[in-house]
Amino acid sequence: MAATNLTIGNQIIEGKTKIVYDLPEQKGNALILSKDRITAGDGVRSNDMAGKAAISTSTAVKIFELLNSSGIKTHFVKRHSDTAFIAKKCAMIPIEFVTRRIATGSFLRRHTGVKEGFRFNPPKLEYFFKDDENHDPQWSSEQIICAKFKFNGVEIGKDELAILSVSTVTIFEILENAWKSLDCSLIDMKIEFGVTEEGELVLADLIDSDSWRLWPSGDKRLMKDKQVYRDLRDVTPEALNEVKRNFEWVANKVEQLTPKPNARVVIFMGSPSDLGHCQEIKKSLSSFGVPCELRVSSAHKATCPTLDILGEIEGEGIPTVFIAVAGRSNGLGPVLSGNATWPVINCPPIKPDWGQEDIWSSLRLPSGLACTTIIGAESAAIHAAQILSLHDHMIWAKLRARKLHNIVSLNVADRKIRDD
Repeated sequence: MAATNLTIGNQIIEGKTKIVYDLPEQKGNALILSKDRITAGDGVRSNDMAGKAAISTSTAVKIFELLNSSGIKTHFVKRHSDTAFIAKKCAMIPIEFVTRRIATGSFLRRHTGVKEGFRFNPPKLEYFFKDDENHDPQWSSEQIICAKFKFNGVEIGKDELAILSVSTVTIFEILENAWKSLDCSLIDMKIEFGVTEEGELVLADLIDSDSWRLWPSGDKRLMKDKQVYRDLRDVTPEALNEVKRNFEWVANKVEQLTPKPNARVVIFMGSPSDLGHCQEIKKSLSSFGVPCELRVSSAHKATCPTLDILGEIEGEGIPTVFIAVAGRSNGLGPVLSGNATWPVINCPPIKPDWGQEDIWSSLRLPSGLACTTIIGAESAAIHAAQILSLHDHMIWAKLRARKLHNIVSLNVADRKIRDD
């Protein structure tokens, strides 16, 4: 990819594998340029690797795009070239947030007696202070809070650390689920956060093959991460080529982590007068990336055409959740449920005059039928998305990010009440 014209300003910082430049014509943004350099052991081992910058950038861009589309706040703005991307300028928090699903590597050295392969449920979270001279010592949450780090006016206190911690686990689980779709196990991962000039906490730095352990089919012998480089007895050109091929394999696989939606929701309405209610459901579904189709058909007045539409939809072979929107006497949901093999959700448009009776017509079903009934357009959309997320990791990711935002919002509200 050719770089677009860009005025690059002063160098902000240079690390072992990247350089960050100011962008004077883009307030609040910076350019992150990767190097053709691979390191391990706090820089004790270091080698040039032609093409690594492009591989790292390609991997990081796709991962950030996936996370951004899921609803995770990151510093990523857009790709600039094969070896660089534009990001929000951040003051970096000097803590590595490490999430582990499987016990391996340094964890085993620090916790003798734990067998390799021990599975952490939920994932285990650890903190490490970035200090190469002292080999990035592990820190406790208390040490981080007592350090009173302050960046762009934001002090990393108890509340901020709580937000960063739950964000770290959420990010890991989203990527873990994505890699699982390709039969790859995300074993552990380290990430870093920054504070933007506006005082917002965001995921920052790079996420690439330096950041995680990745085992295809859950088999350590097939590892495709930087551990292969760390484990080399002698760094020969042939060995570096093997490491590079592994990184290229990961970069190619990352391209497959954001597939097009493979499922949908079809909303049946018994009358066009219910269109407004259906459009509310459709709007909520769109926030989860769920395709939605609207159909009008009455199970009472046009039973055969309703079943014809149902047969047409099922015949297309696209996994589908049906939502039945019908008031008064709801025959639509039960008829769909009795003739479909896919799930049906009743979401009647409740009106004040006959609301109670309308709800009962959805709840009281003949034997052998199984439609759920949910009052509220948004709630029906969430439930449909939850069903589809069982086989679509991108929908699952958006639901998981929504859970994170709910937790963060409550944290912020609680802090505001305490401060007042």
